Amino acid sequence: MDNLFVLLFLISTLALIIGLIKPNIVLSWSPAAKRNRKYVAMYFGIATVVFFTLIGLTTPPASESAVKSEQIELENESQTEKEKEEAKKEAEDQAKKEAEDQAKKEAEDQAKKEAEDQAKKEAEEQAKKEAEERAKKEAEEQAKKAAEEQAKKAAEEQAKKAAEEQAKKAAGTVSQQQAVRMAEDYLDYTAFSKSGLIEQLVFEGFSNEDAVFAVEKINVDWREQAVKMAEDYLDYSSFSRSGLIQQLVFEGFSNEDANYAANSLGL
Repeated sequence: MDNLFVLLFLISTLALIIGLIKPNIVLSWSPAAKRNRKYVAMYFGIATVVFFTLIGLTTPPASESAVKSEQIELENESQTEKEKEEAKKEAEDQAKKEAEDQAKKEAEDQAKKEAEDQAKKEAEEQAKKEAEERAKKEAEEQAKKAAEEQAKKAAEEQAKKAAEEQAKKAAGTVSQQQAVRMAEDYLDYTAFSKSGLIEQLVFEGFSNEDAVFAVEKINVDWREQAVKMAEDYLDYSSFSRSGLIQQLVFEGFSNEDANYAANSLGL
């Protein structure tokens, strides 16, 4: 304890010296108004005196220390024989314990070796069994995969064949393809209604089935066709709104498309 008070005394003394020179360093934790030599002397001066007093109170007298040392030496001498006997007994006990530990260790090692051999044998048998099961499973999966691939291939071929047939059917017969081309040619230079274009193709010698196929196959805005035909009529003749609508209906356009055309042309 006296060593602790000596250390605190030295720290307080050092802080007191530094604080008397630069109070701000040792009183950085206190308010700015109290960072001066007065408070340094108050805090650290008192602390220094207190720790110095405690050192004096806790330091044992020299004579007491000498007596204590002699007493310790006598106690040590009196215990020497006892310690020797205890050491001898401990050595014997230690030797006995080591012999028992050695025997126990040998028995444990033997048991461990037997257990390891047994575990190794069981592990080998387990590994063999797992390998056989794995090989069987892999063979089954391979067979399943081959069957799936075969089925997939057959399905793809079937789908491809069906798609080709569908494409061929969508393209139409040679006659229907020719009807499509002629319908497109007609629309390139003049306007037609849907029914009018079918009649024109039939007039050209195509069957009604081929003509209908061709007209359904091409992409046509029949309202725009009505507008184009209405423009053609107005280019070479005059019409009233109702007369133009009747003429377009006569050409095969619906009444709705005919009205749309008339509205588009401002009639």
